[in-house]
Amino acid sequence: MSRQSNRRNAFYAQSGGVTAVINASAAGVIETARANKDRIGKVYAGRDGIIGALTEDLIDTSKESAAAIRRLRYLPGGAFGSCRYKLKRIEENRRHRECERIIEVFAAHDIGYFFYNGGGDSADTCLKISRLSKALNYPLQAIHIPKTVDNDLPATDNCPGFGSVAKYVAVSTREASLDVASMARTSTKVFILEVMGRHAGWIAAAGAMASDERLPIPVIVLFPEVPFNRRKFMARVKRMVREHGYASVVVSEGVRDARGRFLSEQGLTDAFGHAQLGGVAPVIARMVKDDLGYKYHWAVADYLQRAARHIASRTDVEQAFAVGKAAVEFALAGRNAVMPAIVRVSNKPYRWKIAAANLARVANVEKKLPKRFIDSDGFGITDACRAYLAPLMRGEDAPPYCNGGNGGNGLPDYAPLKNAAVAKKLQTGFEL
Repeated sequence: MSRQSNRRNAFYAQSGGVTAVINASAAGVIETARANKDRIGKVYAGRDGIIGALTEDLIDTSKESAAAIRRLRYLPGGAFGSCRYKLKRIEENRRHRECERIIEVFAAHDIGYFFYNGGGDSADTCLKISRLSKALNYPLQAIHIPKTVDNDLPATDNCPGFGSVAKYVAVSTREASLDVASMARTSTKVFILEVMGRHAGWIAAAGAMASDERLPIPVIVLFPEVPFNRRKFMARVKRMVREHGYASVVVSEGVRDARGRFLSEQGLTDAFGHAQLGGVAPVIARMVKDDLGYKYHWAVADYLQRAARHIASRTDVEQAFAVGKAAVEFALAGRNAVMPAIVRVSNKPYRWKIAAANLARVANVEKKLPKRFIDSDGFGITDACRAYLAPLMRGEDAPPYCNGGNGGNGLPDYAPLKNAAVAKKLQTGFEL
């Protein structure tokens, strides 16, 4: 390895399913790095996540203006591209040379700081690269930046990206329920909304927030943590329809039967080896039709729930930016193989802070919805869960809209970056 200078470059990349606020974390990284230009040179972004490091496909964020980086706060999706790519185990890596290749690319571009923005698998990737850099005696500060709508990372009170998807699901459930209620006497009596959540029911729980004392709504939640019981579920639906005229069901994609089988499993797996799910809403809808004869409608929130920047929670945006900022500060303080974790200090008033969590505690560990957050009947949430969710969904941070002049179309003014490529320095490529 060549001798490194004191002022080294940074590499930032996004991984997995993106969120409405992941680019706010990117802005936090880039703006904080620029504020420390005496210690950090350029910030290079990986095009399409860690694949950008493997293929030496880097983006030079220094080509972007300060205003463009500030606008990242409002941009949904992944500004630099994301990926689902899991690095092989260490013993396999020695054959496929994935981590070695990443270190080679980092060395060629004098990268001393590695910031990887993603979920549990991304934490695993960050930890692997940190360990291998030590084994190869290559100086690198590897920091994982939390992101996941599933809210299932351990060692942090909540995950950036979750608060906004929770707000979207709660609002959508409330609005759709009011629509159904207005027609229930002669038309649809059951509305079913399918939301994300393979093993953890955090997002589904947010659907119950659609109902409160001011506006009570008959919401039934189906959690991955509670085995699906068809008889009990139908009894609840029938009772809700009898009492309210209609019922709204929020179902997690990861709901399982008593034998542990996904109701929606397609027999496929994704790039991380996880079961490919989808289509539980029509399964539930058909059961309702067969057992109760009610007219139904169903919807799948799918990408809409994680892309809805127009309705993002202000708390979520602020926390997403804060973990990006903290990641740079941790690296400059000499921290390695850690993640900025959100620590809840109090609920009333809601206060939080950032602390460092060791990646060995985070990688490949899923945090499920605790039992104390689920009603004893298994179809709703407790007051403790409401107290947990409410501040994460609070506040608005609307993007600028195109409303001025004759050219205004009323849509959010989302401005993508230039994403200028960095010239390659290595003679060899890498085959994925």
